[in-house]
Amino acid sequence: MSNVIKEPRTVVRKFLARPQREGVGATVRRSIGRFELKYFDPFLVLDEFSVSGPAGFPDHPHRGFETVTYMLQGAVTHEDFEGHKGTIEAGDLQWMTAGRGIVHSEMPAGQGTQKGLQLWINLSSKHKMIEPRYQEITSKDVSEAAKDGIKVRIIAGEALGIKSPVYTRTPTMYLDFTLNPGSHMQQPIPVSWNAFVYILEGEGIFGNPRSSPITAHHLLLLDGSGDGLEAWNKSSKSLRFILVGGEPLGEPVVQFGPFVMNSQEEIDQTVEDYENCTNGFEKARHWKSESTSVFGY
Repeated sequence: MSNVIKEPRTVVRKFLARPQREGVGATVRRSIGRFELKYFDPFLVLDEFSVSGPAGFPDHPHRGFETVTYMLQGAVTHEDFEGHKGTIEAGDLQWMTAGRGIVHSEMPAGQGTQKGLQLWINLSSKHKMIEPRYQEITSKDVSEAAKDGIKVRIIAGEALGIKSPVYTRTPTMYLDFTLNPGSHMQQPIPVSWNAFVYILEGEGIFGNPRSSPITAHHLLLLDGSGDGLEAWNKSSKSLRFILVGGEPLGEPVVQFGPFVMNSQEEIDQTVEDYENCTNGFEKARHWKSESTSVFGY
């Protein structure tokens, strides 16, 4: 990837992600997957979540896509019906490929408020029924780079010459940028990919140096014709945002809650599989997470 951007992408749509209830008593700011933006190929959902016990996300299934959990504050405990469990702490990453089926829980691991991001990435039809897998990286092992007042944590893809070890079955870049006051960044994006920015802290100018600053909790959709992003922090405080891009799949999407397939027939079969604990959901029949039991669900 060349670091020279010839045609910066511009912001074509902007959404403020407003708080809503999700799970059991949890609060999320949903920017992708809401009524104005049901799908941004290949991205199904982006939630900025905030949860304090006993609220959380008790036992629930997934099929047909990947979930990427990136913790910003506190920690959540994860547990699935295969016996895989652990705690995702601040700065940690869990890249979960649900594939043919996972049933799991995600619950707060400590006192106070736990905050993070969860991104759902669609899988192509040929990968929807693969075996589930995890890629888990602790904060200290997340790739980082810094230059000229810019720090970037490379969740997936490449920035400033540093690559992430994460394998993305649907080709994806996921970068966590922090810009000091007065700094300016450029980041290449493959021309054919869809890409967006989500602002976590501060305010920044994106795409055009003459445009107005945009504040936290806004999702910015970038146009599809340019080869990268330019951003400026002209404020007196630091600016933090994620830049996410992905190669569009260009396939039909039929979604029923936590199940995402290519046709209604496949969704009907998925519901039947889940209800009957078959075809990937066998272990759901007698399983209940420890955290769900602790919190009394």
